[in-house]
Amino acid sequence: MSDRARKPSVLRELLDGGAAGGLLLMASAVLALFVANSSLAEGYFEALHARFGGLSLLHWINGGLMAVFFLFVGLEIKREFLDGQLSTWSNRALPCIAAAGGVIVPGLIYTAVNAGNPGTLRGWAIPTATDIAFALGVLSLLGPRVPTSLKVFLATLAIVDDLAAVLVIAVFYTAKVNVVALCGAGVVCLLLLGLNRLRVARLAPYLVLGLALWWLVLLSGIHATVAGVVLAMTIPIRASKGAPDDAASPLHRLEHGLSPWVSFLVVPIFGFANAGVSFAGMTPSVLVEPVTLGVAMGLFLGKQAGVFSAAWLAIRLRIACLPVAASWSQLYGVSLLCGIGFTMSLFIGLLAFPDPGLQDEVKVGVLAGSLVSALIGAWLLSVSKRRTLAAPAVETDIDDPA
Repeated sequence: MSDRARKPSVLRELLDGGAAGGLLLMASAVLALFVANSSLAEGYFEALHARFGGLSLLHWINGGLMAVFFLFVGLEIKREFLDGQLSTWSNRALPCIAAAGGVIVPGLIYTAVNAGNPGTLRGWAIPTATDIAFALGVLSLLGPRVPTSLKVFLATLAIVDDLAAVLVIAVFYTAKVNVVALCGAGVVCLLLLGLNRLRVARLAPYLVLGLALWWLVLLSGIHATVAGVVLAMTIPIRASKGAPDDAASPLHRLEHGLSPWVSFLVVPIFGFANAGVSFAGMTPSVLVEPVTLGVAMGLFLGKQAGVFSAAWLAIRLRIACLPVAASWSQLYGVSLLCGIGFTMSLFIGLLAFPDPGLQDEVKVGVLAGSLVSALIGAWLLSVSKRRTLAAPAVETDIDDPA
């Protein structure tokens, strides 16, 4: 079957649609900052705190819409590990090792900056995440200067980052637990697993039980978005090899269906609702507050140092290989782009600090660290040359992720 006739893999859609979604996310963030510092600011903040069904609009966005985002993330993680770029050790070695460095070093930098402030140490995980949509959006502006292998590396690294962020949220940012609701959520999980074992291919039963799971997890005290990941783990998958019958697998069907909604609606709405920070009354001293400084330094310095040093060590020890046609300077440029932590960093910041003042410091730190990482990373990639191969080589066909 010709390449033209084949159905593109979800990773191909992620690289294409994710780039466009990233540009839209940038626009929504800029718009939020403009509105929050204009005559529309009062209406903007009042609308976010308007209550519907017992929850504020902001809460519905962060706990409801973002559950859909986490469902999509969970589907990505499961599919990549079972049927994609992370299905074999040779493919997963470099992004997994680099992601580990990109989680550990930023967390250590934030902790070092906030060592004398016990009340702010809770935000250590804020600079550990990479925003896949934003980063791919920046890469898309560079066109063919960046080898496809590096785009795949960045996408898979960000997916591993998301897995780490999900675990961090579940373990470190859980309030008091309602045991009854948690037991109810456990029963729903057993029912979902039962559907999986019975090889039920229709998505409707999973989604109906998923709504019940989301509500019970919300009542339990664990952040409701975790329900999205749990639901994703129960959706059946069948190895597709990029074949045109991907749709036969429930997981592939749901992931393909959610992809445009998440990229072009859910994430931009989250960005618009959470990136708006008013600079009225804010002085330059906010830039040197421990939270702001820890987040910004963690994203800009920690991410590039952690990702690149871990990748360099893995390649030098021959545990992994340098991505096809990519030079060391290009790998470093992508390591810089990993410092774009927008969506997940803002989300973790909201969980870490209920105080609006600290939330504003988180937003300033995330915006500053992400912006500097994006600008310098894009500049370095724009002036770096691809690696000259000793013999003709073909880059990884990302339409066949296995």
